[in-house]
Amino acid sequence: MNKLLVIAFSFGYLALLFGVAYAAERRSAARKSLVANPYVYALSMAVYCTAWAYYGSVGRAAHQGLSFVGIYLGPGLLAPAWWLVLRKIIRVCRQQRLTSIADFISARYGKSASLGALVTAVCVLGVVPYIALQIKAIASSFVVLTGGDQGAGASGAALFAAGVLAAFTVLFGVRSVEATERHEGVVLAVALESLVKLLAFLLLGGFVTFGLFGGFAEVFDQAAGVPALRQLFTLQGTGTSGAEWLTLLILSMSAVLLLPRQFQVAVVENVDENHLRKAMWLFPLYLLIINIFVLPIAFGGMLRLGGRGFDADTFVLALPLATGHSWLALLTYLGGLSAASSMIIVETIALSVMMSNHLLMPLLVRVPAARPEGQRRWFAYLGRVALTSRRLAVVLVLALAYGYYAGVGRQLPLVNTGLVSFAAVAQFLPAVLGGLYWKGGTRRGATLGILAGFAIWFFTLVVPTLVGPGRLPVSLLSDGVGGLGWLRPGALFGLDGLDYLSHGLFWSWFFNIGLYVGLSLAWPPTALELRQADVFVDVFRRRSLAEEIAGWQGRTPLPDVRALLLGFLGKKRTNQALRAFAERFPDALPAADPGAAAPAAGSPAPIPPADPRLLTYAEKLLAGTLGPASARLLLASVAGAEQISYDNVVGILRESQQLLEANRQLQKQRRQLQRLTDELRQAYQQLQELDMQKDEFLYTVTHELRTPLTSIRALAEILADNPELEVEERERFQLTISREAERLTRLISLVLDLEKFESGQASLDRTPLVLAEVVQEAAEAVAQLARERGTELRVEVPASLPLLPADRDRLMQVLINLLSNAIKATVPGRPGHIAVLAWPAADALLLCVEDNGKGIALAEQHQIFDKFFQAHHQTMRKPEGSGLGLAITKKIVELHQGRIWVESAPELGARFFIELPLAVPARAVAPFSPSFSL
Repeated sequence: MNKLLVIAFSFGYLALLFGVAYAAERRSAARKSLVANPYVYALSMAVYCTAWAYYGSVGRAAHQGLSFVGIYLGPGLLAPAWWLVLRKIIRVCRQQRLTSIADFISARYGKSASLGALVTAVCVLGVVPYIALQIKAIASSFVVLTGGDQGAGASGAALFAAGVLAAFTVLFGVRSVEATERHEGVVLAVALESLVKLLAFLLLGGFVTFGLFGGFAEVFDQAAGVPALRQLFTLQGTGTSGAEWLTLLILSMSAVLLLPRQFQVAVVENVDENHLRKAMWLFPLYLLIINIFVLPIAFGGMLRLGGRGFDADTFVLALPLATGHSWLALLTYLGGLSAASSMIIVETIALSVMMSNHLLMPLLVRVPAARPEGQRRWFAYLGRVALTSRRLAVVLVLALAYGYYAGVGRQLPLVNTGLVSFAAVAQFLPAVLGGLYWKGGTRRGATLGILAGFAIWFFTLVVPTLVGPGRLPVSLLSDGVGGLGWLRPGALFGLDGLDYLSHGLFWSWFFNIGLYVGLSLAWPPTALELRQADVFVDVFRRRSLAEEIAGWQGRTPLPDVRALLLGFLGKKRTNQALRAFAERFPDALPAADPGAAAPAAGSPAPIPPADPRLLTYAEKLLAGTLGPASARLLLASVAGAEQISYDNVVGILRESQQLLEANRQLQKQRRQLQRLTDELRQAYQQLQELDMQKDEFLYTVTHELRTPLTSIRALAEILADNPELEVEERERFQLTISREAERLTRLISLVLDLEKFESGQASLDRTPLVLAEVVQEAAEAVAQLARERGTELRVEVPASLPLLPADRDRLMQVLINLLSNAIKATVPGRPGHIAVLAWPAADALLLCVEDNGKGIALAEQHQIFDKFFQAHHQTMRKPEGSGLGLAITKKIVELHQGRIWVESAPELGARFFIELPLAVPARAVAPFSPSFSL
């Protein structure tokens, strides 16, 4: 393909990235963020898929089959735990203003400058080869696409790519001295590159699978016909042992958290912790999709290009070129450029901040200043130096990466280099997890553990790559250092039989974890380590105890602290920070006292000291710019103050813990009192309701008793005062008196029955009953009333139903009540129909009484079983009955351990359902419920 076309296409794509980043920065300045959503966050995390994923996975799959999956399976398995682990890291970094993995580890273990420098050195030495791998991928893909020379042509392409990416990183990644400031332009560009590489890889995979072959089945069928490829279909045929599979899972799990670029996008650039909820499934889904076509491309390359001298890492480009599809090769090249450039940009940003904060600034802040005036000028100078040093660090990192590529990296496979870098950052995992969940971890243990692990890593994994002509002797691998067999890089201490990666990880972690735990247990933590341990481990508390403890004591001039902040934050940011501090701690900053005496003439004005809380606050602000270790060193040089001792911190923590315990007890007692108050209030409301029910009950009963008594008295007076009445009229009056007396008797009986039910004194005389006979007898009892109302009464109760254990008289009372109510509910002038139905249910019998009467409104259906409800029912011109029938019916049904309910609609009739159990309950007496009785 024409070289100028490829260069122009590359320039155009990089210009697009510049434009996207610039637009994102402009929107961010206008407070209209383009990256504050979980989808951009999840796509930015896909920077994990580098040129290794794009080219190297195909190369590994072509020779080792499914073994490439382990690199992506680990992050996918870890993703569900991000809400516990990654969210905790994000919360800590946000509270402590940490901007890199070196900041994180240094801050956790006493803000140690030496530990921060060690972590930075490990990252630089471990990750620079990984960056060189990306440069190699860009250069190799350019040469393959243009058909140039792998020597001079590749070197020129690599140098050009490193220069352009350095410019992009300086412009959009290192524009401010405050490292906690988010790089929205970079994040959006990386998210866009994640989409481009995914779409490009899917297009290529679809072309190979469905264009060159007839689908997945044909690809695998043809591969199965080649013995060398057929063995790659199984895990055993890949040549990857169980130990290597486990190592790949562990390394990939640690890498997705601890690689500087992953820490940058997942932690530093995180806008909202809740974005993790979507990233937890979007990121694994991305890994799954981008790997769907890896095996088809690898097998397709071996089938079509095998034996033609193509490196398996270049199959991604070679396949479309060999088949004459140059446009697809160009799109695929852009995908690879996206995969490599996004990694280089983010990794370089992270490393430049670490190198500035932990290698350069700790040296500069130790430079003494003779006078305060000179000291303040030095602060301003340091602020400028910090930004310049980061920009120079970007150039230095890419220069080192290019140098490694030119010297060593050309001969190494993509995957091998990447795995060695993974093993380097895996040395941080014990210190990180221990720092998050174990308060006993100390600086000494973390430092010596990482140092030992790194030394073993270098000896077992890096030294073998340096063996060759003009470098280390080959005998080092076979005979060991100085001819000592137990010092062979591939069989350290005589451990043989493991692959090189598992062997290196085992011994590096063995010494790393052993020293970390052993030394932490042997030596107690310092005061600052104790404070930081509390902050990190208990970060999810509402407010950590240690966060409120000032870490400084003594008298530090307030103007010096302000000058320090001005030098690094600028006037606007400093004023905003001090105002925020004054709002939180109003007593910490001195205010002008109008009543204070003026200083004597010629004497200097008193300089107010800085509150210890202000020093702690200033330290946290500077940590976002210089890192925690440099910030503490710089503040110590200004303050000249003593740090709080271990005993003081322990005393403060103990007193605070006692106060917290007392507060918890008070809160517990307050909750108990509140619960008792609520219970008393509820009981009082129940008593009020019962009192109202009692008054209403007495009123209703009195009214119901007065009505027949008044009628009886009036008719008796008429008979007494008029002895000359006709015989027929006298008999009519006497019959009315008799009926009213019967009505009065029934009412008193109902009230007594109701009182017996509610007091729990009612009992049942259960006998096995044939339900059909009881229903028929009840129907005959109301048959005359039904004929008078012109109502048809139909009974459909099978005689074959199981025997029902029930009280016959009480059941008759229920049925007669329901049938009488149904008859009374018929509409005058319309034929009435009433049916009684019954059928078996699960361990029970269901009984239904339905009519086509007036029906019951929905709002009243829950009231009809209340006492005397009908007495207040005004929809009927003249209510019939006492209003106690359904209340007693419900009590009888519940006494049988059954239930009753109604289904109805106005003018559509009603259906009353009764469910009675077939098994005899162990208890036949209704439990007592608080009520009242006459």
